[in-house]
Amino acid sequence: MEIYKHKVQYYETDKMQITHHSNYIRFMEEARTDFLEKNGWSYDRMENEGLISPVVSIDINYKKSTTYNDNIEIATKIIDMSMVKVEFEYTMYVKGSIVCTAKSVHCFVNNQGRPISIKKINSEIYELFLSLVEK
Repeated sequence: MEIYKHKVQYYETDKMQITHHSNYIRFMEEARTDFLEKNGWSYDRMENEGLISPVVSIDINYKKSTTYNDNIEIATKIIDMSMVKVEFEYTMYVKGSIVCTAKSVHCFVNNQGRPISIKKINSEIYELFLSLVEK
Protein backbone atom coordinates (compact mmCIF):
# COMPACT_ATOMS: atom_id res chain seq x y z
CA MET A 1 0.00 0.00 0.00
CA GLU A 2 1.33 3.41 -0.95
CA ILE A 3 0.48 6.73 0.73
CA TYR A 4 0.08 9.85 -1.41
CA LYS A 5 -0.44 13.29 0.14
CA HIS A 6 -2.59 16.05 -1.36
CA LYS A 7 -3.16 19.48 0.18
CA VAL A 8 -6.62 20.83 -0.69
CA GLN A 9 -6.28 24.03 -2.69
CA TYR A 10 -8.69 26.96 -2.54
CA TYR A 11 -9.83 26.46 -6.15
CA GLU A 12 -10.88 22.88 -5.27
CA THR A 13 -13.49 24.17 -2.82
CA ASP A 14 -16.89 25.83 -2.97
CA LYS A 15 -18.01 29.08 -1.28
CA MET A 16 -18.04 27.32 2.10
CA GLN A 17 -14.44 26.13 1.50
CA ILE A 18 -15.64 22.51 1.33
CA THR A 19 -13.85 20.37 -1.25
CA HIS A 20 -16.07 19.88 -4.30
CA HIS A 21 -16.97 16.21 -4.69
CA SER A 22 -15.65 15.99 -8.26
CA ASN A 23 -12.10 16.65 -7.08
CA TYR A 24 -11.87 13.30 -5.33
CA ILE A 25 -11.64 11.61 -8.74
CA ARG A 26 -8.64 13.80 -9.53
CA PHE A 27 -7.10 12.93 -6.14
CA MET A 28 -7.55 9.24 -6.97
CA GLU A 29 -5.75 9.74 -10.29
CA GLU A 30 -2.89 11.58 -8.59
CA ALA A 31 -2.55 8.77 -6.02
CA ARG A 32 -2.79 6.02 -8.66
CA THR A 33 -0.17 7.74 -10.85
CA ASP A 34 2.12 8.06 -7.83
CA PHE A 35 1.52 4.39 -6.93
CA LEU A 36 2.44 3.25 -10.46
CA GLU A 37 5.53 5.47 -10.59
CA LYS A 38 6.78 4.16 -7.24
CA ASN A 39 6.40 0.64 -8.61
CA GLY A 40 8.30 1.34 -11.82
CA TRP A 41 5.42 1.62 -14.29
CA SER A 42 4.52 5.24 -14.96
CA TYR A 43 1.71 6.00 -17.39
CA ASP A 44 4.37 7.28 -19.80
CA ARG A 45 6.17 3.95 -19.67
CA MET A 46 2.94 2.01 -20.12
CA GLU A 47 1.93 4.12 -23.11
CA ASN A 48 5.41 3.81 -24.63
CA GLU A 49 4.90 0.04 -24.37
CA GLY A 50 1.61 0.42 -26.26
CA LEU A 51 -0.65 -0.02 -23.20
CA ILE A 52 -3.50 2.27 -22.28
CA SER A 53 -5.59 1.74 -19.16
CA PRO A 54 -8.83 3.73 -19.27
CA VAL A 55 -11.27 3.92 -16.38
CA VAL A 56 -14.21 1.53 -16.69
CA SER A 57 -15.94 2.37 -13.41
CA ILE A 58 -15.58 4.42 -10.25
CA ASP A 59 -17.25 3.94 -6.88
CA ILE A 60 -16.87 6.66 -4.24
CA ASN A 61 -18.21 6.83 -0.70
CA TYR A 62 -17.88 10.20 1.03
CA LYS A 63 -17.59 9.88 4.81
CA LYS A 64 -16.68 13.42 5.96
CA SER A 65 -16.10 16.75 4.28
CA THR A 66 -12.63 18.07 3.62
CA THR A 67 -11.87 21.75 3.44
CA TYR A 68 -9.34 24.25 2.15
CA ASN A 69 -5.82 23.52 3.43
CA ASP A 70 -6.63 20.00 4.65
CA ASN A 71 -3.83 17.52 4.06
CA ILE A 72 -5.39 14.37 2.63
CA GLU A 73 -3.41 11.14 2.87
CA ILE A 74 -4.51 8.64 0.25
CA ALA A 75 -3.68 4.95 0.74
CA THR A 76 -3.72 3.23 -2.65
CA LYS A 77 -3.56 -0.46 -3.43
CA ILE A 78 -4.50 -2.97 -6.11
CA ILE A 79 -7.27 -5.27 -4.88
CA ASP A 80 -7.99 -7.29 -8.02
CA MET A 81 -6.13 -8.15 -11.21
CA SER A 82 -7.06 -10.18 -14.24
CA MET A 83 -5.69 -10.45 -17.76
CA VAL A 84 -8.01 -7.68 -18.95
CA LYS A 85 -8.55 -5.35 -15.99
CA VAL A 86 -7.13 -4.02 -12.73
CA GLU A 87 -9.00 -2.64 -9.70
CA PHE A 88 -7.56 -0.05 -7.34
CA GLU A 89 -8.83 0.85 -3.86
CA TYR A 90 -8.30 4.22 -2.19
CA THR A 91 -8.78 5.22 1.44
CA MET A 92 -8.48 8.94 2.13
CA TYR A 93 -7.63 10.25 5.59
CA VAL A 94 -7.37 13.65 7.24
CA LYS A 95 -5.66 13.64 10.64
CA GLY A 96 -6.16 9.87 10.89
CA SER A 97 -9.92 10.00 10.21
CA ILE A 98 -11.35 8.38 7.07
CA VAL A 99 -12.99 11.00 4.85
CA CYS A 100 -13.54 8.94 1.69
CA THR A 101 -13.25 5.41 0.35
CA ALA A 102 -13.22 4.62 -3.35
CA LYS A 103 -12.47 2.08 -6.05
CA SER A 104 -11.63 2.39 -9.71
CA VAL A 105 -11.60 -0.34 -12.35
CA HIS A 106 -9.43 0.00 -15.45
CA CYS A 107 -9.26 -2.18 -18.54
CA PHE A 108 -6.29 -2.56 -20.88
CA VAL A 109 -6.42 -1.47 -24.52
CA ASN A 110 -3.84 -1.02 -27.25
CA ASN A 111 -3.04 2.24 -29.07
CA GLN A 112 -6.03 1.65 -31.36
CA GLY A 113 -8.39 1.37 -28.39
CA ARG A 114 -8.94 -2.37 -28.77
CA PRO A 115 -9.17 -4.49 -25.61
CA ILE A 116 -6.12 -6.63 -24.95
CA SER A 117 -4.95 -9.33 -22.57
CA ILE A 118 -2.22 -7.68 -20.52
CA LYS A 119 -0.75 -11.09 -19.68
CA LYS A 120 -0.25 -11.88 -23.39
CA ILE A 121 0.91 -8.41 -24.44
CA ASN A 122 3.19 -7.59 -21.49
CA SER A 123 3.70 -10.35 -18.94
CA GLU A 124 6.13 -8.16 -16.95
CA ILE A 125 3.50 -5.60 -15.97
CA TYR A 126 0.91 -8.35 -15.47
CA GLU A 127 3.19 -10.17 -13.01
CA LEU A 128 4.08 -6.92 -11.22
CA PHE A 129 0.43 -5.89 -10.79
CA LEU A 130 -0.46 -9.42 -9.70
CA SER A 131 2.30 -9.32 -7.06
CA LEU A 132 0.90 -6.03 -5.73
CA VAL A 133 -2.66 -7.32 -5.18
CA GLU A 134 -3.79 -6.85 -1.57
CA LYS A 135 -7.14 -8.09 -0.32
